[in-house]
Amino acid sequence: MTRRLTILRGGLATAGLVGGLAGAHALRRAGSRVLWPALRDELRDEDFDLIDRDDPGVVHADDGVRLVTRTCGPADAPVTVVFVHGFCNSMETFHFQRRDLARRWGARVRMVLFDQRGHGRSGTPSTGSCTVEQLGRDLAAVIEQSAPTGRVVLVGHSLGGMAVLAAAARFPKLFADRVIGVALLSTAAADVTKAGVTQLLRDPAIDGYRLAVHAAPALVQAGRSGARHVIAPVLHVSSYHGPVSPTLSRFTTMMIDRTPVETTVKFLKAIARHDESAALPTMAELPVLVLGGGHDLVIPFRNSRALARELPGSELVRLDDAAHMAHLQYPDVINDALHRTLVRAGAIESTEAREVSGD
Repeated sequence: MTRRLTILRGGLATAGLVGGLAGAHALRRAGSRVLWPALRDELRDEDFDLIDRDDPGVVHADDGVRLVTRTCGPADAPVTVVFVHGFCNSMETFHFQRRDLARRWGARVRMVLFDQRGHGRSGTPSTGSCTVEQLGRDLAAVIEQSAPTGRVVLVGHSLGGMAVLAAAARFPKLFADRVIGVALLSTAAADVTKAGVTQLLRDPAIDGYRLAVHAAPALVQAGRSGARHVIAPVLHVSSYHGPVSPTLSRFTTMMIDRTPVETTVKFLKAIARHDESAALPTMAELPVLVLGGGHDLVIPFRNSRALARELPGSELVRLDDAAHMAHLQYPDVINDALHRTLVRAGAIESTEAREVSGD
């Protein structure tokens, strides 16, 4: 009983301090600087509920976990783009891609977004199923049940990119037969604990955090709310660099804060052990976009460079002023890059080609 109380007290303290530890490491190691509040807030009236009004659906993973989906675009579109979000995010992280690319691509492309297990509206997984390998199987299930026919392009951010790689390693025939292009945003094939904030996954404080969650997850969740004034600015520093809309900052912080503490802890070990290098030969002949931020404290750009070296068909893009959430802070750049990927994959014609043909 005494030991249990010690774990709770120490764990709750750790829960409140993990943000401070991450922020201290991030600021010292990368010198990232966020200018907040911004001089103006161009997103004050942005409709961030857009995705929630798309066609709802449910995919059942191979272990029965419910994965909630949203779909935009005609069912008979020749190409489906599946978006896979990152750790402690939800499908809303692709808000600007859904908003702008749906208009840009029109009826040529169907878009499928989903919440990964334990995130957003999707079901609560067992501890043992919180692995990158399982996320790869979940993605395969989403493709099978939400886009059973036609060509597919996969877009993965951070942990979502790892899920794409895991699917490639385990379902090479799916990639050979149907996947025609891939975008890997702010992600890595391996070695995520060797640089950046992810080195904290090896910190003894994280072990205390894990113990606290297993002992009393409800108390830790409450402690997290109380420590929000510590965690929120750290999450902001990890997400963005430079001037950022306060509305966008709040949107991101709320999205991350809604992720259950149990999910956060269950996936920590999986991320630390992540190594999907075996997937790279499967994707070697595909047109791949590899994109990273010059100020990314979570997945430093050197991981993107290492990915691109192993993928001869890749386009490597470095956003010098971006941090980990480049797709939210610089959506126009990311959307242009995704559009180029679909053109390279033969999914759509380039704007120039359409103009020449008179379409």
